[in-house]
Amino acid sequence: MAGRPYWSGQLRISLVAFGIQLFPATSSTSEVSFHQIDRKTHQRVHHLNVINGDQPVANDDIVKGFEYSKGNYIIVEPDEIKNLRLATQKTISVAQFIEAKSLPPYLFEKPYFVVPDQKGSAEAFAVVREAMIESDKVAIGEAAFAGREHLITIAPHPDKKVRGMMAYTLRYAEELRKAKDYFGSIPEQSIDKKQLELANQLIKSQSAPFNLDEFKDDYEAALRELIDAKRNDKALPEVEEKPRPKVVNLMDALRKSVDESKAKPTSRRTSTKGPRLVKTGKRSRRAA
Repeated sequence: MAGRPYWSGQLRISLVAFGIQLFPATSSTSEVSFHQIDRKTHQRVHHLNVINGDQPVANDDIVKGFEYSKGNYIIVEPDEIKNLRLATQKTISVAQFIEAKSLPPYLFEKPYFVVPDQKGSAEAFAVVREAMIESDKVAIGEAAFAGREHLITIAPHPDKKVRGMMAYTLRYAEELRKAKDYFGSIPEQSIDKKQLELANQLIKSQSAPFNLDEFKDDYEAALRELIDAKRNDKALPEVEEKPRPKVVNLMDALRKSVDESKAKPTSRRTSTKGPRLVKTGKRSRRAA
């Protein structure tokens, strides 16, 4: 198993408790990262910690402060935060089990792999996982890490052949904006039956099993293509734009879309071309 666990502790269900470890299920290593560089000298820009414009402050003298009124702060020392004692720092107590479909997608934040620890927890882990699969339920609890407490759900991995479980941090109710503030002004519409029938045909014609591997981050690929072109003194990528379809009304758009979909396979992603390299000409290298 690669790396150290992001969180380790106990999963507690009533009187049943066993050790688990959480590992991040995502990675940012494939992302293109940039530094701030001076345009003229090509030297990296460094940021200084200063007060009153130019007075430097040592890292050891920087602490967290809560602004309770304009310009007035309550200072909180690192040790004071470290010494906070929350039960959820080392234990995820399951508050309840619910049906997975009752969790709306907008609640989900980050995914984690859940594995039993190396101290004899595999048996209890396997029994609870299998019971969750048979009951089609997921667990809800809370865990404290990364400087805050998180609402969390634990579920069997979607692939039943995988012996592990997944954890997902969820958003609390107070983090969510009110939907009515954004959707309340949408006017009610009468639905045309013929349009609805065509829309259903369009959805059906473009329905296919989801394959995550068919989707790639085109923006990251375009950035790497741009960097490679500049590094190797090639012509810069040029964006190839598709002409916008000219549609008179919704009914025409639905009919044309259905006709086009019938002629295309639905099992693969319809890809859109990103930037391409212009083959003619060369860019002159700029002196550093």
